[in-house]
Amino acid sequence: MLEALLLQIASINLAALQKLCGKGDPNKNREGVTMNSVAGATIGQRAAAAATVLVASIAALLASPTVSAAQERSSFITVGGVTRPPVGWAEFCVEYHPECKTTPLTPRDIVLSPRAWKDLERVNRFVNTHVKPMTDMDHWGVVERWNYPDDGYGDCEDYALQKRKMLMQAGWPRQALLMTVVRDRNGDGHAVLTVKTDEGEYILDNESEEILPWTDTGYRFVKRQSQSDPNLWVSLGEPRGTPATATSR
Repeated sequence: MLEALLLQIASINLAALQKLCGKGDPNKNREGVTMNSVAGATIGQRAAAAATVLVASIAALLASPTVSAAQERSSFITVGGVTRPPVGWAEFCVEYHPECKTTPLTPRDIVLSPRAWKDLERVNRFVNTHVKPMTDMDHWGVVERWNYPDDGYGDCEDYALQKRKMLMQAGWPRQALLMTVVRDRNGDGHAVLTVKTDEGEYILDNESEEILPWTDTGYRFVKRQSQSDPNLWVSLGEPRGTPATATSR
């Protein structure tokens, strides 16, 4: 199934890789880039709808499960209390409502077999190679927008969304594929995809060809999707100060 999916996506004329997270050149000529838009949705309407998603998420988070013993091990990120989802995710759910209209599921980790690892490597390499980085301001004219990089351009969260989508289409459970907000080594906001396995948690990153355990990334992990419900978000590690956003770089 994954092979067919890769062949199908490979037929799209996408741009070459640049190992940057949304650092687009504002003076660059972007001729040929197809600019998508949400039909009939003004900025005010998007903000209002996103606010509704945020309120519903906060209310639902109060019923989230407690941390399991397995997550206390160093191979697993320590999960803290409930938190607000990023505004970008809330707006993504407005635009891609069917994908966010989900029911809670039992948390599930992937068995990290040699074939599963190969699938992760192929998807990570494919998306990093076929999507060209561009900031949301250069791409959409807004500070932050989470979207699939269908036109071949995207910010760091768009890479992560595409990898998540491809793995789910290949049959991977969404409970093991978690959108995650981190702070990088410079303290800038960044987004990656966390893959939960029986051997630990691994990170798919547009800034790295290598898939690393979360402990080897050098990032400070801020928050991510709940395993049981992708619309619910939980904090990671010790409580910190100002929360990160995925597109602040």
